[in-house]
Amino acid sequence: MKIAVVGAAGMVGSRVVREAADRGHALVAVFRRDPSAVLPPGVTAAVGDANDRDLMSGLFDGADAVVAATRPAPGNEHTVVTTTTALLDAAATAGARILVVGGAAPLLVPGRPGRLVIDSPEYVPHQWRSIAAASAAQLDACRAHPADWVYLSPPAVLEPGRRTGAYRRGTTTLLTGADGTSRISAEDLAVAVLDELEDPRADRHFTVGCSA
Repeated sequence: MKIAVVGAAGMVGSRVVREAADRGHALVAVFRRDPSAVLPPGVTAAVGDANDRDLMSGLFDGADAVVAATRPAPGNEHTVVTTTTALLDAAATAGARILVVGGAAPLLVPGRPGRLVIDSPEYVPHQWRSIAAASAAQLDACRAHPADWVYLSPPAVLEPGRRTGAYRRGTTTLLTGADGTSRISAEDLAVAVLDELEDPRADRHFTVGCSA
């Protein structure tokens, strides 16, 4: 499979690149600027602007799938919908399926009918509310777009950690552990991304969490 990863320098994107390379896929890793790190074998580096539809559709040409793992700098959360729409446009033009790594905000809170994560301070502290609101709007932008997309909502806490290769998968409700926490390592999120690309399911919006 040929996969294009946008945001390849980021916490999620870099791990998706590594996971995909380890599985033997051909990759185009898209960076904002020339990468300084050595890339795994089979990975082609490209410099691109995620907001440039024509440039990105050219980079996506021949790709079976695109992973959009971009994240705005603090203070630029308002750009999320514009960037995501540009990537959806580019993927549609190239005829590629696109997996958008978004946020937990639009998920439902378990045991609280109708309540969203974005409205729950235990999961979204005040300082995270801007990016949470942006991710909710991002999912709305996907739903309004004709591209072949799938939206992955991480759990409440996503951070670097250990690759176990195991995780739980859900749909539109936040996954939590017995202690009420909701988390996964970026490494295991990358496993879930590749599993979805290799064996797509019917859900257009899904979430994952730690297996334990």
